[in-house]
Amino acid sequence: MKQKSLKSKHTQESLTGLDRRYDVERYDAIDVDVLDVFPYEYPGKDIVINIDTDEFTAVCPFSGLPDFALIKVNYIPNKLLIELRSLKYYLLSYRNVGIYQEHLVNRVLEDLVRCSRPKWMEVIADYKIRGGVHTVASREWGVKPKK
Repeated sequence: MKQKSLKSKHTQESLTGLDRRYDVERYDAIDVDVLDVFPYEYPGKDIVINIDTDEFTAVCPFSGLPDFALIKVNYIPNKLLIELRSLKYYLLSYRNVGIYQEHLVNRVLEDLVRCSRPKWMEVIADYKIRGGVHTVASREWGVKPKK
């Protein structure tokens, strides 16, 4: 039995759409004003709050292709707690924003610190593998009290 050639009819030059770029939104699409806080009723009693969501998406500012990440926010409140629904809406506002993975943790941390004024906070973005590369970016603010 004779094998047929597996050569593709397409060459790299004849493929179209590979140079495609999708439009991305700018940073002003990030809805910081949606963030809300409420009073922590036990100031002076340090607790660590751990929040995470695996539903985060933003887009690559170069290609417009989506980046998916597990976002973790860990913090010790001072006098205010972050309202979770508002945090969800805030994170959803990144859906079409073009932002580099490494810049995201800085932006999220600065926005959350500004609204909640915690004693300590950490933001971690654990991105899904893309192109065989796994990226985790993190940043801390403040001093984490010792136990």
